[in-house]
Amino acid sequence: MVNIVEVRTKKQQKEFLDFPLLLYKDSPNFVPPLYGDEKKMFRKGFVYADTCEIVNYLAYKDGVLSGRIQGILQKASNEKNHEKRIRFNRFDSVNDPEVARALFESVENWGRSLGMDTVSGPLGFSDLEREGLLIEGFNELSTFEEQYNYEYYAPLIEGLGYEKEADWNESRLTPPEDPKEREKLRELSAFIMKRYNLHFGTAKNVGDFLKRYADGIFELLDTAYDGLYGTVPFTDGMKKLMIDNFRLIIDLEHVAAILDENERLVCFGVCFPSIAKAVQKSGGKLTPGALVRLLRAIKKPEVIDLGLIAVDPAYMNRGISSIVSAELLRMLEAPGIRFAETNLNLEDNFAIQNQWKRFGRVIHKRRRAYVKKLE
Repeated sequence: MVNIVEVRTKKQQKEFLDFPLLLYKDSPNFVPPLYGDEKKMFRKGFVYADTCEIVNYLAYKDGVLSGRIQGILQKASNEKNHEKRIRFNRFDSVNDPEVARALFESVENWGRSLGMDTVSGPLGFSDLEREGLLIEGFNELSTFEEQYNYEYYAPLIEGLGYEKEADWNESRLTPPEDPKEREKLRELSAFIMKRYNLHFGTAKNVGDFLKRYADGIFELLDTAYDGLYGTVPFTDGMKKLMIDNFRLIIDLEHVAAILDENERLVCFGVCFPSIAKAVQKSGGKLTPGALVRLLRAIKKPEVIDLGLIAVDPAYMNRGISSIVSAELLRMLEAPGIRFAETNLNLEDNFAIQNQWKRFGRVIHKRRRAYVKKLE
């Protein structure tokens, strides 16, 4: 028998946070989120509290904790897209259809009680969170930015009537093998910069960079990402969260800000040092050992994760992608860097899919967002 309990107490909150750590304790490819960041969703003043309603459930089968799930009413997304949807996220379960059914039925009933007519996911509070269910690439190490799951998750979800709504792929990128191709890319980038009177933004340090360009970055991200699946407008809280995270882990060597002759930002890209292996051993908790590994990974990364890339729509067909590619090539050619991970790219975002054809590219993971109508 499966018993579903809504998370309300501190003990239940801890069980909700700890369950995936127990479920994946023997998995070499699972990368936990930072435990402290996950705890924040249970606190007053949570950054998404103004745009979201949240419910969390635990499943016990025969008295044993066997699964969890989160339901999210993303009101800003519904308003933007004129929809009546809830999202599911943080679904983790043992391989048991009965447990999965009980969890999803709880979220679906919650959605109905709010007057919603559709469920989709896995999607977080915003696209700054982990999203998508892994459907290919189970033997690959997850990036820190994305969630790992076992292969049996997809059959469990699809068995409950959920269908594909969107797919993302993830790629491993290396520089073009032919030195002539690298030089052609650099020359094309310089030509485009000169043709449109563009230049790179400069800064003394990360704080100075954010002071100069943060407003332009968020304006550009909202414009460039407006039509992409699952995105929501940036709130002041989201902006502060991103700026705080930037201060901790970005290096100006892994940032590109491209401005026009009026100092207006027309393209922005940022990569992060991979911290996946640094946080694995501690379960995402910042123990002294984890901090040492984290600082080492940030200072001397072997892998870089692509974070955000945004281009002003007015420049989309002007070859500005060559500048982005040339900057990524510069980062990949830095000493010690082995490759870059793209994280999620929508399969029908042809601009970004074509972008990576210039590189050595291996598509090694695929993720899916599901949808189901509520009757």
